[in-house]
Amino acid sequence: MDAQLLAQVKEIASVWLSDEFDSQTRQEVQDLLNANDSTPLIDAFYKNLEFGTAGLRGIMGAGTNRMNRYTVGMATQGLCNYLKNTFPDKKEIKVVIGHDCRHNSEYFSQVAAEVFSANGIKVYLFDALRPTPEVSFAIRHLGCQSGVMITASHNPKEYNGYKVFWEDGAQIVAPHDSGIIKEVNKIDSPRQVNFEGEKTLIEEIGPAIDRSFIDAVKSLSLAPELIAKHADYPLVYTPIHGTGMRIVPRALEAFGFTNIFHVPQQDHVSGDFPTVVSPNPEEPAAMKMAMERAEETGSQLVLASDPDGDRIGVVARDKEGVLHLINGNLICTLLIYYSITRRKELGQMKGNEFVVKTIVTTDLIRSIAEKEEVSLYESYTGFKWIASIIREKEGKEKYIGGGEESYGFLWEDFIRDKSSVSACCLFSELAVWAKDKGLTLFDLLDEIYLKYGYYAEKGLNLVKKGREGAEEISKMMVNYRQNPLSDLAGSPIVSIKDFQSLQETDLKSGKVSPLAMPTSSNVLQFIAEDGSKLSIRPSGTEPKIKYYISIREEVINKEGLSEAKKEANLRIARVMDYLGLR
Repeated sequence: MDAQLLAQVKEIASVWLSDEFDSQTRQEVQDLLNANDSTPLIDAFYKNLEFGTAGLRGIMGAGTNRMNRYTVGMATQGLCNYLKNTFPDKKEIKVVIGHDCRHNSEYFSQVAAEVFSANGIKVYLFDALRPTPEVSFAIRHLGCQSGVMITASHNPKEYNGYKVFWEDGAQIVAPHDSGIIKEVNKIDSPRQVNFEGEKTLIEEIGPAIDRSFIDAVKSLSLAPELIAKHADYPLVYTPIHGTGMRIVPRALEAFGFTNIFHVPQQDHVSGDFPTVVSPNPEEPAAMKMAMERAEETGSQLVLASDPDGDRIGVVARDKEGVLHLINGNLICTLLIYYSITRRKELGQMKGNEFVVKTIVTTDLIRSIAEKEEVSLYESYTGFKWIASIIREKEGKEKYIGGGEESYGFLWEDFIRDKSSVSACCLFSELAVWAKDKGLTLFDLLDEIYLKYGYYAEKGLNLVKKGREGAEEISKMMVNYRQNPLSDLAGSPIVSIKDFQSLQETDLKSGKVSPLAMPTSSNVLQFIAEDGSKLSIRPSGTEPKIKYYISIREEVINKEGLSEAKKEANLRIARVMDYLGLR
């Protein structure tokens, strides 16, 4: 144990024993100081919880490196200062605050409301938990300058977070992200925070916003007559103990679906997430109870949302009636395909439509967009970058959908963050649309592969914990740059995109071209001659290096599709072996 570090930590912790901290916090700190094992004390105080471009996220508890009343208050005070500096002439600065189902989420939302109001800022505070997309909607609907969502998304139950939005309803990007971080970093003590709220500036909101939000979501429907025809289409929905239970079933009913089955145990709002190990709809285990409910009820579709209701999970039946998980790449593909195809059926396409995907999301979407003559734009991972493109194109082009492989999708432009609410409704409509054509969703996917090419994706994470792990990840990225791949499962590499240097190198001609991205990012992409691709990047929030393998196979006819699927899986396995990931 580093004696100097421990001494520094104890000195910092001793400050938290003073009267400016509440009795519960003081007792928790004293217990840490008295404990025989000093590891929890060090972890709680060895650094300040970092306010990054997505806000705060961390384990709850006392300490400078924890989510608590004081770190939330300091972040809010910094945001208040930035808002007042940015809007000096605005008569009334307004914000929206929402929260999810996690422990202390409601309490942290109240703390934030008190600090905002104490600084003369008008607060619209949701009366109970609501999904993140509704917070984004409310910011725009109420003409606010900013907003905060208290959530740690699908992180373990010990975590909570503080997500900041700007006046367009999107998460913060440049220049506001760095500007807010600068102001937050100036607040180095709770003494600088005005915690004494002004009740007259805090207005509770809820049912009226719900109605407006659901009405707006309902207006997105492209096939109300088909839903009316198949209104009794059986489906299961689970919020996995989270915020979606407040809105998603109501939105599905507003769309016209009448045969919605719940998972009663998971309708129970709980920050303990008692029925799952991880409340993450990407995880098959998190979908298990809903799939069992589908078997009980004969439901054709299973839908889920994560704790803050922004991401969607989907399970559907094949033609043999077997339930299968649909991954994030295919959720995004199906919704974008439906958005384009259904609009063409209705004669709604004007020629100025565009879709967005992240750079690590399947290129099957690119193939669809190119063949259907719809503009495609690519962004970095994270929905704030998709929202930034929507804002840039607003008034010039028509946004008709965008998403990412990590189970996030946004159909509409009246909010600016991914939404399980609209995604659940539109995915259900898509399923009914396919059913009316005599197709399962997997039949529809095969039709898409035959028309646009077969793509198979595999995402992998290599965990490297601690300071040594971070250093190893950094060295790995250097090595990939200095010793690039020559081929990808048999297809030669023809292009390398380095988003850190913002350069693309054509290996055949040697030509180096700039990459038109808003900022640099530590991401490498190796593109093969046959259209396959490997993307590598360190995680921005976890001690991981992430790999995204995408294999493309030509498909001539239906008979060759099965062989293409087998070959793609074999090639993915070869890439995994090469990377040492099996």
